[in-house]
Amino acid sequence: MVGFLKEKASLTRVASVLSLFTLVAYHRPFFRLVLDNLEGGFNGVMIAGGLVVVMLALNFLVYYLLLFLGRFVGKCILAFTLIGNALSLYFINTYQVLITDKMMGNVFNTRYSEASGFFSWDAVWYLLFLGVVPCIYLFARRVDYGSRRRFLTRTGAALALSLAVALINMQNWPWIDRHAPKIGSLIMPWSYVVNSVRYYNSERKRNRKEIPLPDARIATDSRDVCVLVIGESARRANFSLYGYGRPTNPLLERDSVTALMADAAATYTTAGVKAILDHKPTNKLYEILPNYLYRNGVDVVWRSANWGEPPLHIDKYYGTRELKARYPEADDRYDGILLAGLRDEILSSDKDKLLIVLHTSTSHGPTYYKKYPAEFEAFKPVCTTVEMSKADPGELMNAYDNTIVYTDYLIHSVIEILRDVPRRSCLIFVSDHGESLGEGNLYMHGVPMLVAPKEQIEIPFLVWTSDGELKADAGKQVGQYHVFHSILRFLGIDSPVYDESRDIFSPSEKE
Repeated sequence: MVGFLKEKASLTRVASVLSLFTLVAYHRPFFRLVLDNLEGGFNGVMIAGGLVVVMLALNFLVYYLLLFLGRFVGKCILAFTLIGNALSLYFINTYQVLITDKMMGNVFNTRYSEASGFFSWDAVWYLLFLGVVPCIYLFARRVDYGSRRRFLTRTGAALALSLAVALINMQNWPWIDRHAPKIGSLIMPWSYVVNSVRYYNSERKRNRKEIPLPDARIATDSRDVCVLVIGESARRANFSLYGYGRPTNPLLERDSVTALMADAAATYTTAGVKAILDHKPTNKLYEILPNYLYRNGVDVVWRSANWGEPPLHIDKYYGTRELKARYPEADDRYDGILLAGLRDEILSSDKDKLLIVLHTSTSHGPTYYKKYPAEFEAFKPVCTTVEMSKADPGELMNAYDNTIVYTDYLIHSVIEILRDVPRRSCLIFVSDHGESLGEGNLYMHGVPMLVAPKEQIEIPFLVWTSDGELKADAGKQVGQYHVFHSILRFLGIDSPVYDESRDIFSPSEKE
């Protein structure tokens, strides 16, 4: 045994052994989860096989890089991950935990006296056999690191293999996306490494102060209310207001809404929502619209059936749970709960200027058929499988179109409420991003903007106002950053950051 360890082994062999050991020793919970959520058939084999190959290749790549570039330091780093893998697996198997960013936050904020209560003799065995033993192999094995040319060849091959398998499995990306939070929490060592970084990044962002915008003033004495409805995964192509062949907007077509041509600034929720609330494109944490208006004397209400909002510094924030507690009769399975008590909310406001934000989740996949009540199932039959690539294209489109029909009802209902309140009123509906429904073998959203298809970028931007003298400019190409300035305009807020070029209302109509 000692003689075996004293023999030099190529770095390729050592990295391969460690990669295979990592896959086999630490990933039983991972593969159990994968197999439990896979449907049978060829796609299931492709997903499982693809995950195995990618994990082996990426682990090999990282281990090879660390050992070649770091030598002894690289061994120390890998030893740390082997010990971390063993301890993580112990907690996963013993307490059925998922290694998320929140879980890592618990780890970093747990005192020793509390943490020690979690350990047992089982933990010692895990640590010894799955942590210490591979570390002994790592440090005792003599390594032939090879030439720089071999280094480039091996790392390039591992990277190319990973990318090739990922591209071959492109049609199965929706499955990966859907299960990513769980499977990502079970992959070693990436679960606790990545989620540790995510935790500290979230803490840094949470503790980072917003850059305040210049003070604004309320310049008009009219009593105004603006309702901003943030859509989820609503793509413009499926709105009959924009020429779609199906009657997906039967109510809004009678409501005199203006349909503007708009593009999203991002293809995922957090970035899309931030763009809607920001005054300009920037990576800096400027004060967002609700916080800015609230600080300057506007009554602000946020109702959410979704997630991904930037930090909000307002008094009236209501998620689904809070709305259900306030209105027990409301159905919290659908976004209609956002309308519960909305009229009374407007009437009870004691301020002249009121902004209400409704953050919906109506068209989020893959279970489109679960996003609307049965009476809004205008198109049948509908897709009920989460394996979108296997779905009948017509049934998938039916289910998605029904979510647009329900969106039509929600927006129309808000307009009806606004017509019935004694305030000058405005409604703006804009989606966070679009949605792919099989075009180019892509589904849902999240493709990087540089290569994102139009289905994920082109979004609806709908405007209704009770003020007949203030009309949206239908010929204007707009984007999500137009929301901030248009709401300032409507509410009569005089601000140094107001940008006329990003105001959806016609310049000729301005006072």
